Amino acid sequence: PSLLASTGSDRAVALYDTRLAQSMRKIVMDMRNNALAWNPMEPYHFTVANEDHNLYTFDMRNLDRALMIHKDHVSAVMDIAYSPTGKEFVSGSYDRSIRIFNVRSSKSREVYHTKRMQRIFAVKFSADAKFVLSGSDDTNIRIWKAQASRSLGKLNPRERKKLEYNDALKKRYQHLTEVKRIAKHRHVPKAIKKATAAKQEVKERETIKLANVRKHSKPGKVPLVDIRKKSVIRQIE
Repeated sequence: PSLLASTGSDRAVALYDTRLAQSMRKIVMDMRNNALAWNPMEPYHFTVANEDHNLYTFDMRNLDRALMIHKDHVSAVMDIAYSPTGKEFVSGSYDRSIRIFNVRSSKSREVYHTKRMQRIFAVKFSADAKFVLSGSDDTNIRIWKAQASRSLGKLNPRERKKLEYNDALKKRYQHLTEVKRIAKHRHVPKAIKKATAAKQEVKERETIKLANVRKHSKPGKVPLVDIRKKSVIRQIE
């Protein structure tokens, strides 16, 4: 209850003990963080929403590297909120989309968007973890289902059993290529699709360039950089 975390325009994430006047620890990241949320079930873990289109989950006991980098947005991430279960969180972005991530996954499991919805500045999970609320630049608050395919009505025992059976089948065969492709496929706006393709192209070019530099350099001169450490510029005790 005495622990506090903050983000600022100096690109820093600072941890405070409210009984002390100064910060306990601080990390400076490559780009600015717009929001921060603590995991309600894992009290040492928190996630920050960054300007570089990604979200970073950290363990406060080791701030040298991120536990997980959550990708998929194509513009600055403006807000983040955890589910009461602590297993998922929702993010809202400048790219006008809302995404739901599993805390252990780098890719989102669900994406929401509409033609009229503008840039997202606020997101929140409901207390029962069944709904997600979003506030956007078009002055509207929208309510979304956390599980898009779930019915809002009351299920009888047979329907509930059928859903559980279907979920078990998906989990059992999730490693198969076709099942994986269908499960991951989501329709997204053309602008997001183009931006994602452009980001992927840039990433591939950088990978090829780095591989060529390493090939034509002395062994060990171009070190391998852990991508989870790359975003953390320095740590201040």
